[in-house]
Amino acid sequence: MIALAGAGLILAGCASAVAEQTPPDGAPAGAITVFAAASLGGSFATIVEAFRQDNPGVTVTVSVGGSAGLATQIVEGAPADVFAAANPATMAAVRDAGLTSGAPVAFATNRLQIAVAPGNPGAVSALDDLADPERTIALCAVEVPCGAAAAELFAAAGITPSPDTYEQDVRAVLTKVELGEVDAGVVYVTDVREAGDAVEGIEVDSDPVGYPIAALSASSNPRAAEAFVDFVLSAAGRRILGEAGFGAP
Repeated sequence: MIALAGAGLILAGCASAVAEQTPPDGAPAGAITVFAAASLGGSFATIVEAFRQDNPGVTVTVSVGGSAGLATQIVEGAPADVFAAANPATMAAVRDAGLTSGAPVAFATNRLQIAVAPGNPGAVSALDDLADPERTIALCAVEVPCGAAAAELFAAAGITPSPDTYEQDVRAVLTKVELGEVDAGVVYVTDVREAGDAVEGIEVDSDPVGYPIAALSASSNPRAAEAFVDFVLSAAGRRILGEAGFGAP
């Protein structure tokens, strides 16, 4: 699975926190693998714990990484049961290949924010500061959702950024900021919130980005895959996402 997720982090099940129980007759059971955008890592770990409380017979493995890379892996045949992407365009690549079970459904939105190290040593105060070649800047690669959204943001503002590095997912950008390797990075609001005191956020006027989810047609456990999607779309799932800083779809 590490090879499948590339540089992504694998959250193995979160099942150890839930005592094994015998599922009721007719309840979903077995194992599923969820491919999820890097920015969903923390919230999906919490969702898995809550899902397991209602579905003790299901073991969930969440593999997180850049949405574009995960979509490519799915199209190339990587075994997965559910895909949650950080923008509709990335999900469309999987849907258009005939690999989603039904139409993908929007389940959350997110917004961009500038992340800086505590104390803001680079004195970054606005989006146009990211055009200053004297500052060190990290952005997501334009092929991944956070990079595509950032490119649209800069274009709308008439700003040409001066990045020193392009990263393959939003977590890698945030890590650069946390380690003090760059003065600023463009990430999601939810990433800044999850990082706590490790970074500070600077607001920008960004449009919301929609997150779609779908069970996959090649799933080896479609009943459990659909149950997981239903849970993410439920009031309980959306409450967890809201607490993480995600907006309503």
